[in-house]
Amino acid sequence: MFDTKAYDKPSFEQYGSRNDVEFKFFETKLTEDTADLAKGCDAVCVFVNDTVSDKVIDRLYENGVKMIALRCAGYNNVDVEHAYGKLHVVHVPAYSPYAVAEHAAALLLTSVRRIHKAYNRTREFNFSLSGLTGFDLHGKTVGVVGTGKIGRIFIDICRGFGMKVIAYDAYPAKDSGIEYVTLDELFEKSDIISLHCPLTDDTRHMINADAIEKMKKGVVILNTSRGALIDTEALLEGIKARKVGAACLDVYEEEADIFFEDRSGHILNDELLSRLISMPNVIVTSHQAFLTEEALNNIAETTVNNIRSFFDKEGICDNELCYRCGNIEHCKKERKERCF
Repeated sequence: MFDTKAYDKPSFEQYGSRNDVEFKFFETKLTEDTADLAKGCDAVCVFVNDTVSDKVIDRLYENGVKMIALRCAGYNNVDVEHAYGKLHVVHVPAYSPYAVAEHAAALLLTSVRRIHKAYNRTREFNFSLSGLTGFDLHGKTVGVVGTGKIGRIFIDICRGFGMKVIAYDAYPAKDSGIEYVTLDELFEKSDIISLHCPLTDDTRHMINADAIEKMKKGVVILNTSRGALIDTEALLEGIKARKVGAACLDVYEEEADIFFEDRSGHILNDELLSRLISMPNVIVTSHQAFLTEEALNNIAETTVNNIRSFFDKEGICDNELCYRCGNIEHCKKERKERCF
């Protein structure tokens, strides 16, 4: 298990011991230089900022590894196409969609009601209300990009606040009662935009200078999905131009060497992130949207079940990702057997 944090171990040790799966925990991330640590293991367990490139996959394969077990839903850091025929790849498609959706809502409320500013003030016994004026969420239009489980739960939360919801998804959910619009229309009509879609070649930098130009003045942008959905430089320019009213980010496109670590005693070399954090209307959390007790337990349980089902049944794992026919998440459902 690479990129292990203290909060990972208890649940993985618990579910591993119950299912006769032994984990070796490494704090280092998986890279081409660290891949040899997995020699002699049946599988590697990786997270969002591990590098599972073609070279890493080849090294793992040479060392006898048979499976890559992602302990997350996204797999943009894995060369799934190159893994075909060498290593089987599994993921955790849904660990706690409520955790991520609720964190997005928490960021939104914190931002629009200036909770973070009020918290800092009152700790210094400053009880002035100057500069803390927010706005009602009731009646506002929220545009949700991506209507998978997390997106739909976030929609339910927004409806609870009395907000109007519009959405965009390349594959709209049938009979969902969701009002789907084009992406351009979503940009133009939304007071708040929340991203809940995967990172692909088509969605990379979907929030760019052109997109921001189409948005309402003062728009609030939320991202609890993947950092590279947003062009950070374009976002900064939008904030400086007063076009973007606020940004709430739990992810960042260059987070791999920064997030999950205590860097408080160091100078941050990433100028874009430093500038973002310095903005009074920006809130950044370090990829913590998933971090609830329920989610950690579900991640460990599903990951261990993925591993056991693959090695025990010699059949397919329901959560396998395969590139055999290009239909990465659904190939197994059509074939009902292993692709290799």
